[in-house]
Amino acid sequence: MTDICIYAQVHQPFRLREYRLFDIGTEAAYFDDEANRRLLRRVADKCYLPANRLLTQLIRSSGRRFKVALSLSGTLMDQLAEWAPDVLVSFQELVATGGVELLGETHGHSLAALASAEEFRAQVAEHRRAIQRWFGQRPTVFRNTELIYWDGLAPEIAALGYQAVMVEGADHVMGWRSSNHVYAASGTPGLRLLPRNYRLSDDVGFRFSNRDWDGWPLTAEKYADWLQAAGGDSIHLYVDYETFGEHQWADTGIFAFLAQLPEECFRRGLRFVHPSSLAARPPVAELSFPRPTSWADMERDTTAWLGNQMQDSAQARLYGLRAAVLATGDPALLARWKRLTTSDHLYYMCTKWFADGDVHKYFSPYASPYDAFVAFMNVAQDLEQATLAAAPVRPAAAGQEGEVEAYLGGMACVA
Repeated sequence: MTDICIYAQVHQPFRLREYRLFDIGTEAAYFDDEANRRLLRRVADKCYLPANRLLTQLIRSSGRRFKVALSLSGTLMDQLAEWAPDVLVSFQELVATGGVELLGETHGHSLAALASAEEFRAQVAEHRRAIQRWFGQRPTVFRNTELIYWDGLAPEIAALGYQAVMVEGADHVMGWRSSNHVYAASGTPGLRLLPRNYRLSDDVGFRFSNRDWDGWPLTAEKYADWLQAAGGDSIHLYVDYETFGEHQWADTGIFAFLAQLPEECFRRGLRFVHPSSLAARPPVAELSFPRPTSWADMERDTTAWLGNQMQDSAQARLYGLRAAVLATGDPALLARWKRLTTSDHLYYMCTKWFADGDVHKYFSPYASPYDAFVAFMNVAQDLEQATLAAAPVRPAAAGQEGEVEAYLGGMACVA
């Protein structure tokens, strides 16, 4: 019997406002709260609420035979708590069905794994606390931002108490191997790797509504046939949660497809499993990722975020401020800095062309990558000035005394 493991990333960034040179030093807000609140509500109404209702129904009607995994970024949870508590309740009700496994990640949906081991540990610990607070789960399977992973990260993930990690089944890694198996991490054999079947995943995430695709229209019956014929022990299907209703609008039939899929799979003898169940299985072989790999763009590497001089400069500037921001002990400055670590800010600076460039443009609120770079660097300059002005250490505001201490404690946190 072949098992199906479905995972969806659920994420919204705190987008910057159009921060100009003349805003530096004026205490102007960094983030466009009005736009962020509006976009969150739009995605919630089109995707989160209807998708949560449908998944809740499917899990209950199947007697929990239908199972999915979700990874909610910390920035999303922060926005839901502040601006859309009804949507947060909807996610809590979905998780309460017992059919949803929540994954661990960095709280800020950041590239900290590529920049600072200390910051990576701190954000993973912060995210774990948030998942426990809002949902009462303790994740045992990890999903790094945009599936970024390489061999050198495996010991860090294992040391933080995770049993498995989701990775991209990129051709340059898999070679002749199938992604439809559980593997062991090279150099860290106790850590399991669950590689994404990117072809079957992208059939839903990207090609579903493409009328020029030879697989269109994609019905649940057809897709279940493909899954049955794929072979292997377990098929790992990873998509953005926003696929359902936002990237693929309701009128494409995406919700009807999702509603029918479990039953079509059951009819073919397919079974749904959580990632933690796969983590308990013996691996078929060891799998090595010599360099950082992700699920983004044709290259399946990190060039979506660190592929040009603007992105490299912005990343270096941001993490160059980290020690000074922490030294202030100011929770407000730390919160601003952490929100700037979100990978989307660098993603908007990508200058790729052709199909990948079109995807970047779709997600970006800026007219050009250069506008994204200017806004980010202006904010970084303001943050640097505010950090210098905050020394020596300011007293924490009421109710925030332990925030910085807990964050710093997360740098050394292990399970």
